Amino acid sequence: MFYHTSTEKKLEAIKRKRKWSFLSKTAIMTCLGFGITLNPVQAEDKLETIYHVYIDGEHLGKVDDQDLVQQAIDDKLAKHQNNYDAIELTIGEDVTFIPEMVFNPKYNNEKAAKRLDEHLTVMADAVELNIADETVGYFKDEEAAEAVLDAYTTKYADEDEWEKIEADKQKAAADKEAKEKQVQDKKVPDVGETLVTDIALSKETVISEETADPDEILTEKQGIKKLEKGTLQDKVHTVKEGEVLGEIAEKYDLSTKKLLELNSDLADEAVLKIDQEINVMEYKPFAQVVVTEEQTVEESIAFETEVIESEDMYKGEEKVKQEGEEGKKEVLYEIEKRNGKQAAKEVLDETITEEPVNKIVIKGTKVISSRGTGDMAWPAVGGYISSHLGERWGKMHKGIDIARPSNRNILAADNGVVESAGYNNGGYGNKIVINHNNGMKTVYAHLSSIDVKVGQVVEKGSKIGVMGSTGNSTGIHLHFEVYKSGSLENPTEYVSK
Repeated sequence: MFYHTSTEKKLEAIKRKRKWSFLSKTAIMTCLGFGITLNPVQAEDKLETIYHVYIDGEHLGKVDDQDLVQQAIDDKLAKHQNNYDAIELTIGEDVTFIPEMVFNPKYNNEKAAKRLDEHLTVMADAVELNIADETVGYFKDEEAAEAVLDAYTTKYADEDEWEKIEADKQKAAADKEAKEKQVQDKKVPDVGETLVTDIALSKETVISEETADPDEILTEKQGIKKLEKGTLQDKVHTVKEGEVLGEIAEKYDLSTKKLLELNSDLADEAVLKIDQEINVMEYKPFAQVVVTEEQTVEESIAFETEVIESEDMYKGEEKVKQEGEEGKKEVLYEIEKRNGKQAAKEVLDETITEEPVNKIVIKGTKVISSRGTGDMAWPAVGGYISSHLGERWGKMHKGIDIARPSNRNILAADNGVVESAGYNNGGYGNKIVINHNNGMKTVYAHLSSIDVKVGQVVEKGSKIGVMGSTGNSTGIHLHFEVYKSGSLENPTEYVSK
């Protein structure tokens, strides 16, 4: 695994693992380089060896038996061992001796043992889990630290995939040919398939042997929780509209009191301003689990629209000559996920499997003149004049009535602009007025429906509505009027069937 020591290193670590016996924590220094001359009086006395005891180089006392020191250490460790059943304990200080041969030695074993108990501290033989120079925690052994990392990694990555990738990495690292073959045999995922190509932590992870306070040793469960939660880091929050201190504190899992401590210029009842910056603290992960995937998906290729201009069609008119069809392509993506969230996406390869078909649209360029030609056309499709201009039923009939057409379409008598179009309460019913911009105007009345709107430019002979009998009408017909320079004209002088 990317943060594990190798099997060989594990074996070496086990071999050199310290067993905190007396001899492993002491350095016995023998001072035998001095000469001793015995005179007759001294010869009658007995020459004895005593031991000067030092803790981290500082003199503690004198004893006549090294085993007394060992016993003091063992008693100290035994007294605490019951509180830390699964943890291997040791002494935190370096205990050394210097032997001395003297006549009539003076020493105090009991006092030395008591001082040893007072000065020695109990530590744990542990391992430190460190990520990017930050200590995550201490654990009883390497296996426990690795288990924490394994659990954290497999939270965001499939365990089987992770184990396979780690095995491939180790094999490729040990065998150059295997690495080259791994590249050559690299599989490309099929359409709709996703392959995990790499799983790693975003930061360097180190597991090393250390000594630590036994109370700081984490269980695997505690280690996983701490690794997932991360470490507190300073951050600045920008106030949004309507936010208050309590709401901001809750967002960052802080108490209001802690938030005020971080912002000495704020009061508990302070009114916050929009875009005001407030110091907060936020948990950031020690490291993220980076999962790299390759995914092949089928995507559509948008067709383009090709426009062909035609003078045979009026401007604003268009028709589709050929419908467009989308193409298809297979796209190979490399996707990077950090702690389960997509962080990056890159196209590695594209293969077009079906070319798109362009849509072809014909658009008219012919412009309709808003000025009349001066030569008016019959405003209906066939029909006859059923009533002429003049006196009728005691009042003036201002136009001609056209009835019984081949179909009921009403046609513009000449080019022009629609001046009005809508219902008229003066008896005309649905009525259209066209200004031909040459001094002429035409009126079309009693229509059942209107197909144009005010301001629209119409062409001579184009459909503007449908014949009807709206308003004061005795039947279906078109009432048609002609005006020149504002004066009523006889339509028969301008149009004929």
